[in-house]
Amino acid sequence: MTYIILSAGKGVKLQPLTLNHPKSLYKLDDKTTILQRLVRKIREYDTEAEIVVVVGYMYKQIQKELEDDNVKFVHNPFFSATSSMGSLWFAKNYLQRENVTIVNGDIVVSDKLMQNVICQHTDCPYVLFDSTRKDVNKYNVQIQGELVCVMSKNLTEFSGNYASITKLDAVSSRFLLEQLKQMVNEEMYDLFFEDALVQMIFQNNFELYYKDIKDYKWTEVDCVDDLLKARQIQATDE
Repeated sequence: MTYIILSAGKGVKLQPLTLNHPKSLYKLDDKTTILQRLVRKIREYDTEAEIVVVVGYMYKQIQKELEDDNVKFVHNPFFSATSSMGSLWFAKNYLQRENVTIVNGDIVVSDKLMQNVICQHTDCPYVLFDSTRKDVNKYNVQIQGELVCVMSKNLTEFSGNYASITKLDAVSSRFLLEQLKQMVNEEMYDLFFEDALVQMIFQNNFELYYKDIKDYKWTEVDCVDDLLKARQIQATDE
């Protein structure tokens, strides 16, 4: 499978901790950073993985950190002016694979979640969300039946927090590629790439499924409390 890791952003919410290095290089212990853990756990459970890391902010530090981990790098030179839509656009060629997983570079998940879900092939497009987490400041998911109705940071009613992980089969990844090209051509590169999925739902009746990961340990590192949760996951899995 192909894994596209989006790790180009500045990590503004964690400043001043991120003034000298990207937040994905925060150390979970003496030997392992957030991004190293993500890459190495993917390798552990998918030995044939093609791993692509989209870099931008302080990209040379990330490249040096992963120089021995057999990953491909894609550079987003406009990381300051774009969001994940722009970053994924620079990695658009990798959306033409048979199975694609798109994940943010600041995600820390348990071994079980990596093994049972993230590193498993899929024959349909779906996103991961957690029904036990209802933070209104996060990017959230509203579901109906088996499908996602909408995802946004501006929902007053929603089913749970999006876990910043999307899995695509060959058909849906190419569908996303076309939508991505269209939106970037219309200068919407400052949006989240997930907004392209939402447009596909609204405009083309795209069927996007979901998996509730409420029974797994995971965190997206947006604040200091999240850093502590990430370290706890690392310590538990050792």
